[in-house]
Amino acid sequence: MADTTLTGPAREAPDAVPQFPMPRESRCPFDPPPALKELQEQAPLTRVRLWDGSEPWLVTRYAEQRALLGDERVSADTDQPGYPTKASPEAGEGKLSFIMMDDPEHARLRRMVTAPFAVKKVEALRPAVQRIVDGLIDDMLAGPAPVDLVDVFALPIPSLVICELLGVPYEEHEFFQENTKTMVRTTATPEERGAASREVAGYLAGLLGKRIAEPKDDLLSSIAARITAGELTHQQATEMALLLLIAGHETTANMIALGTLALLRHPDQLALLRETDDPKLVASAVEELLRYLHITHLGRRRAVTEDIEIGGQVIKAGEGVIMVNEIGNRDPEVFADPDRLDLTRDARRHVAFGFGVHQCLGQPLARMELQVVYGTLYKRIPTLKLACALEDIRFKTDAFIYGVHELPVSW
Repeated sequence: MADTTLTGPAREAPDAVPQFPMPRESRCPFDPPPALKELQEQAPLTRVRLWDGSEPWLVTRYAEQRALLGDERVSADTDQPGYPTKASPEAGEGKLSFIMMDDPEHARLRRMVTAPFAVKKVEALRPAVQRIVDGLIDDMLAGPAPVDLVDVFALPIPSLVICELLGVPYEEHEFFQENTKTMVRTTATPEERGAASREVAGYLAGLLGKRIAEPKDDLLSSIAARITAGELTHQQATEMALLLLIAGHETTANMIALGTLALLRHPDQLALLRETDDPKLVASAVEELLRYLHITHLGRRRAVTEDIEIGGQVIKAGEGVIMVNEIGNRDPEVFADPDRLDLTRDARRHVAFGFGVHQCLGQPLARMELQVVYGTLYKRIPTLKLACALEDIRFKTDAFIYGVHELPVSW
């Protein structure tokens, strides 16, 4: 096992333990909360208090985050003692398929759906995604302005792609998108979240039943075949399909809209994308925007199963840790001038997709979709601009996945 002992001081639990999560600064909507920056400057690990009074370790520096995410003694299993509890008293808890499991069961289930997200398979989809993006831009240009870019562009792209991959009829997109919004909203009640989850799960369970009877060339049919073979229960298969459907559209849609807003606020960087024909620069821009924005802001939560010495501190077995990757991606020890958006930066080391065995399964697909979007939209609509004041934009401070509720644009 790799040595995870890292040098650097850590702060013992102070009398006034800071509350987590911390509020964002409304004047700086693309930056992590100022309190996170202060904690990172003070120590790599800090005790924080959650809403229920528990006090896990908050890990704010890049090196310690990567070390812990890659350590077998750090568990993603929500049933482990010390696992940091849910984000709020309203937020529901529970396992979301294999991402909240440990090996070997995590690896067994993950392997069942890895093939469609392999780089070569994803690259084969690029022409189809390009056609989707161009078609949506054609529709925008043919219609009236302003429009809500989230509604007419950012959300349809990944939804169409994941529906095609899974074999879910896109005609049902409003149904699953509305329910997904409820599932990821931190202020939703357990009853609301549970009802939304049951609605989508029931729908997917029905589709899996149809694929068992009549298989097709899609991912749902592949998952259904595992039920027939006795490798998955119907419940496990439904949970897996639900995870892929949610993760396949919600995260990328938010990155498209939030990334566009960030570029509109940094016209010098937007100009680089608008004027380049270099796919390497477009790919670099995607990595930098993933680093700069990092849209999952409640941290990757884990429980420690054995004592670990790291950052000058011993995290004891049964204690919880929260890796806040949004501030890890702003670590000045790794990224020079980290609060500056620089599309020419080599940002490939970011932890936006996590690290270790649990890093995001769909990252090749997300990267490809974002490359097509960022490499096309601003060239096709070079005069794209905000159609409202920044102060009027509603940011998703009430959700597990950060972004904007609407993005009015004109040209």
